[in-house]
Amino acid sequence: MRRRLIPSGVRNRFALMQEHERLFMISVSTVLVMAGQGVVSPVLPLFAKEFGVSTATIGLTLSAFALARLILNVPLGVLSDRVGRKPLLIAGPLVTAVGMVGSGLAGGIEDLLAWRFVAGAGSAMYMTGAIVYLTDISTAETRARFIGTNQAALLVGVSIGPAVGGLLADAFGLRVPFYVVGVGALVAGVYAYLRIPETLTPEMRTANEAEQQRSGKKRVWVSLLRSPNFAAVSVVMFAIFFTRAASRQTLVPLLGTARLGLSAGTLGGIFSAMALIQVVLVLPAATLADRYGRKAAIVPSGVIVMVGLLIYGQSDTIAIFLLASVLVSVGTSVAGPAPAAFAADIAPPTARGLTMGLHRTMGDVGFVVGPPLLGWLADNTSFGWGFAANAILMGLAALTFAVVVREQRGVTGRCGSEARDGGASTSGVGTDAA
Repeated sequence: MRRRLIPSGVRNRFALMQEHERLFMISVSTVLVMAGQGVVSPVLPLFAKEFGVSTATIGLTLSAFALARLILNVPLGVLSDRVGRKPLLIAGPLVTAVGMVGSGLAGGIEDLLAWRFVAGAGSAMYMTGAIVYLTDISTAETRARFIGTNQAALLVGVSIGPAVGGLLADAFGLRVPFYVVGVGALVAGVYAYLRIPETLTPEMRTANEAEQQRSGKKRVWVSLLRSPNFAAVSVVMFAIFFTRAASRQTLVPLLGTARLGLSAGTLGGIFSAMALIQVVLVLPAATLADRYGRKAAIVPSGVIVMVGLLIYGQSDTIAIFLLASVLVSVGTSVAGPAPAAFAADIAPPTARGLTMGLHRTMGDVGFVVGPPLLGWLADNTSFGWGFAANAILMGLAALTFAVVVREQRGVTGRCGSEARDGGASTSGVGTDAA
């Protein structure tokens, strides 16, 4: 009765304020988690190199991190559909803290790889919980912007981290940044426990269980794996994560030190500048994806990144190196949250965790295979051939998405049904699998 006395416009504004408050809280947690990831990004390859291993083995330090996510993304997504998103948002940073401190204490490459795996498990917990949480509190018309806001928070953390990590390494040694990250992750876990509310309601949990009993998870798996749209966005995610791990986090630092003589502090400053470019551009890119469709963001992004990678391979001066860094940062920003928003658009409402976990897994495959593969190629040929191979992959991913995905008015937001999304449309998982 009391509800009827409140005008609908006031209720809608109140609901919007609640959504924005939850978006703000998850974004704060993301800043805390990702600042830690950024701290070790310019330091990790140099730290691993101290153990006297090859470039390919250095790449494995990133692959071990991603391997944990590769194994756990889908089970954690299913778990988030059953027990909720908040447990993952709390446990993820705490497990990450353990893995980072252990990495700093590593006495050899084997120890480092094991602790990097633990840190990757924590990352899988947090990021899976976060992306499903954002899907819960957004609509098709706002999804890219909600994910983009969190991605901006992620980039703020990443932009702060490398400069801090480089300075800490130069001043106190290569192990100290890992300990600092452990403390930051612990703070993030406590913050999530105190401030972030659960979004999986009892009604949603009951609906999820009823749908699973009615159709079974196998039907969702089959629909996703048979979906051309899901395949196309999976290729994009594979290429993005491949580039992030293999080129940006492995080859770029090694190229900078070997060919240009850059220090850890200088590399940290460059990485921070790259992340700041993305911070500035990610929300305009998210608006682009919401208004004009996901393809309008994803396809140009792949082309720009491809050009930047080719220039990296030819860089023999700091000016050319910086030009390549700017292009890769701008290109990455243009894609922004569009791939995740696209996957969320076609996710069945009763299996959001499963869908987004599988979506992230496709990216983490690239994260796992990229560093050792391009590291091996660089060891046996040159940095130029490594970057060229990555550039070809990015171009093919953009072409695949451009050819396979058809966008029209009225986007499919769930299996077999239509939902509005900023004037773009994609065919749904259920339709594709039919």
